[in-house]
Amino acid sequence: MSTVIQVLAVITGITLITVGLLEAFRYTDQRLHPIFLIRPEDTSAVRLWTINVGFYNIVWGLFGISGVVLANAGQVTVGRTIVAMMSIAHAILGVVLIISEPRLWISGIGQAFLPAVILWLMFVG
Repeated sequence: MSTVIQVLAVITGITLITVGLLEAFRYTDQRLHPIFLIRPEDTSAVRLWTINVGFYNIVWGLFGISGVVLANAGQVTVGRTIVAMMSIAHAILGVVLIISEPRLWISGIGQAFLPAVILWLMFVG
């Protein structure tokens, strides 16, 4: 894996972990309403999915970072595969977010863009 791919994978991992922490633990904060679209009266109803989605993102972020670590520890194929899986998943999930909630198109692009770049660099670039 090139250095650029590794840097982008770590940035994507850190971003996913950060967003996951916000989803899991700060979803009631109305300052984050533009990101999550959760109204105060709905926080108890969405608690289950926000915590789960938050931890999904945290785990995916850890996968991306661990893929880079493994590649640098000599397990290049394993590390590359893990980074590719993270990137494929989040490129798809970003598109799904845009389709399922067009108001979150910026978040969807944010979720899909770096993973798509990583995939392009891995397989085309």
